[in-house]
Amino acid sequence: MTDLSAEFKALANYRPTHKVRFVTAASLFDGHDAAINIMRRILQGMGAEVIHLGHNRSVDEVVTAALQEDAQGIAISSYQGGHVEYFKYMVDLLKARGGAHIQVFGGGGGVIVPPEIRELQAYGVTRIYSPEDGQRMGLQGMIGEMVMRCDKDITSYAPTAVKAIEGGDESHWRALAQLITALENGKADAALVATIQEKAKASKVPVLGITGTGGAGKSSLTDELIRRLRLDQNDALRVAVISIDPSRRKSGGALLGDRIRMNAIVPWAQGPRVFMRSLATRDFGSEISAALPDVIAACKVSGFDLIIVETSGIGQGDAAIVPHVDIPLYVMTPEFGAASQLEKIDMLDFAEFVAINKFDRKGSLDALRDVSKQVQRNKEAWTTPADQMPVYGTMAARFNDDGVTALYQAIKARLVAGGMKLGEGALPLVTGRHSTNQTPVVPAARTRYLAEISDTVRGYKKRAREQARLAREVQQLEAAAAMLKIDKPNRAPAAEAALDLAATRRKRQDADARHLLEQWPDMQKAYSGDEYVVKIRDKELRTALTTKSLSGTIIRKVALPQYEDHGEVLKWLMLDNVPGSYPYTAGTFAFKREGEDPTRMFAGEGDAFRTNTRFKLLSSGMAAKRLSTAFDSVTLYGNDPAVRPDIYGKVGNSGVSIATLDDMKVLYGGFDLCSPGTSVSMTINGPAPSILAMFMNTAIDQNLEKFKADNGREPTGTEAAKIREWVLANVRGTVQADILKEDQGQNTCIFSTEFSLKVMGDIAQYFVHHNVRNFYSVSISGYHIAEAGANPISQLAFTLSNGFTFVEAYLARGMHIDDFAPNLSFFFSYGMDPEYTVMGRVARRIWAVAMKEKYGANERSQKLKYHIQTSGRSL
Repeated sequence: MTDLSAEFKALANYRPTHKVRFVTAASLFDGHDAAINIMRRILQGMGAEVIHLGHNRSVDEVVTAALQEDAQGIAISSYQGGHVEYFKYMVDLLKARGGAHIQVFGGGGGVIVPPEIRELQAYGVTRIYSPEDGQRMGLQGMIGEMVMRCDKDITSYAPTAVKAIEGGDESHWRALAQLITALENGKADAALVATIQEKAKASKVPVLGITGTGGAGKSSLTDELIRRLRLDQNDALRVAVISIDPSRRKSGGALLGDRIRMNAIVPWAQGPRVFMRSLATRDFGSEISAALPDVIAACKVSGFDLIIVETSGIGQGDAAIVPHVDIPLYVMTPEFGAASQLEKIDMLDFAEFVAINKFDRKGSLDALRDVSKQVQRNKEAWTTPADQMPVYGTMAARFNDDGVTALYQAIKARLVAGGMKLGEGALPLVTGRHSTNQTPVVPAARTRYLAEISDTVRGYKKRAREQARLAREVQQLEAAAAMLKIDKPNRAPAAEAALDLAATRRKRQDADARHLLEQWPDMQKAYSGDEYVVKIRDKELRTALTTKSLSGTIIRKVALPQYEDHGEVLKWLMLDNVPGSYPYTAGTFAFKREGEDPTRMFAGEGDAFRTNTRFKLLSSGMAAKRLSTAFDSVTLYGNDPAVRPDIYGKVGNSGVSIATLDDMKVLYGGFDLCSPGTSVSMTINGPAPSILAMFMNTAIDQNLEKFKADNGREPTGTEAAKIREWVLANVRGTVQADILKEDQGQNTCIFSTEFSLKVMGDIAQYFVHHNVRNFYSVSISGYHIAEAGANPISQLAFTLSNGFTFVEAYLARGMHIDDFAPNLSFFFSYGMDPEYTVMGRVARRIWAVAMKEKYGANERSQKLKYHIQTSGRSL
């Protein structure tokens, strides 16, 4: 354990005297958010208010947040390279936009080396923490130092004249942010506050208040409403968003996490349109901040067209937002218990609109009916049908949800009725009141699929034990009968009774169990010699059954157990068996390939030319070309390379930069992509469909060019189609494309999980229709789940669960199990833990049993194929 000095122990226990605010995030194209999550939790525990942005955040996003939130500090984790350019650009942008006093802290483990740390700190970064700092200071000591350095009163920067915030454009937003800080801390100029309050009284800027239970999806719904407003009104309006989260009573810290949900507040083509400020409730004892009335007034004076206030989560009896807003919106979920619970919700009396979010959950339509009836009773609107009440079913997490659009259009009509001038709008009118097209990835009737698979595997093991017991009893009874006959002839009746009992037991045996036992002598004979012989038509295929160690010892490749007990033999055959035989515990194939070493040529650095040169070096002299491709983080997140510093520093860093089809052709130039000895593995997930399309077109174009060179002419349309068909059937390789593990462990997600799964299904279906049988459409990856912290057991559990989720999703599309299952592959992390030595055995058996017993899949589909890599974590 680290022995900390008194100085660092004092830092670990530091508590600020001022309200300290930090913006935390992982850097651009960086999904490694475990470290920054730990840091922001410690910051909260030390009393800081943390505006957490999550992972993959550009310098502009971080700086904009820091300026609008008026933070004293920024804390960034950067584990993906490009950190020198990233941090320098941040320092430059802060200076250029009036935030030079904001302190910047960072860390990246061993990725940021000491010379780079010195360079960045000399440039203006406050502190970059190294692993050595962590050992010397401890995590709490590091965070304590950050809080101490930022523990300053910054209210002196606040404006004292109202003209500083007037004007209606983003040039006044920095002054507004500083004024809000002074208002929160009770240190704003009294005369200025009085002037603002007086001016606000004359303002007609509408205020939409969004409140509801914690976890109902208020922030996501707010973001979707803003998106629709901007699209509908051609991004002509300026919007202020005030988001409130609770303070922790014990430490005084707060997680102000609503910005992480806000995708629609960034500048579009017309420039910045949305100002956002997060407030903590502090000691107010309510779901709103004590400063909220003055903050709303300041936003009105600043010239916004609409103000949106989102409160922290509330209980049944809370309605503190109502006096401060013009239009209250209450957000809830379908899970509210019995209908009588609705009578206790105070906001159903005051809300002009009610959104039942997460409308894809079970019982949503019933909830819509019950809430509508309760609102009808509360309003005593007996002449209006319940289904005409302002209650809407929404799915804010789904892109372009029509339920959210219906809610937006109802709010828009209310804003217009209140005097707000809005255009006719670009969004088509939605007539319904709830989300439609609720087609889940896995049908509701199949939600227990993992439990069913567990039952299937346990049931198979139970059957194996039962069949083994029957086999043992048959053997014992027959042996007893034989001994009785030999011992004394007058005991023949007893022997016959034993044989009758054995026959009864044999009838209870399954046919496949009897067949396995009948084949056991032949199996013993087949594996007893020096060669294993398989006859295919008139040919004999011979495989050596022994190998010689360096010490000269002859070792059998497959060693059968020396059991004499039929029960033990059968249990071994049903649960283990030889390699290449169900349930494939010992191996997917009967023997390992002898003509080729299990080698992958892993490369990816710089541009396509450099990586191509590296591939040629690695594969030189090798008959088989197994090209494994690493892409840079810019490509992994589906972005184009650019000269902007926070992008430029990551181009070609820790992977190859691929942005076009031409790049892909250069990358694999000189390799016959359709040769049986060539396979290409591409480690990419979010933009995998695009990269896969580039690769397939590279292979097709390569063969079209080959035809042209051989024949001296362009192929005809029919010939080109045949070439394309042949290429798709013969190209070999793997694309990782596992969006589930990205969602769980690595975070290179570009689209929603549901949409990405649909695209994965589209690709799998395309593979079926075009006979793509030698290319794996997905590499279901436990490796990155392990790197995110999973142990061997949980890695395997998550990975197999993801694999079965893909199976269920594809089956729900109407695909046949044997059409797509052979194109699934797996990828595990391996290390020194003892569980790793049996991971493959466990995975193969579970997969095979589930495929055969649960899904009725054929032998090819039952075979789980995987590759492994070690990592720094696992070693």
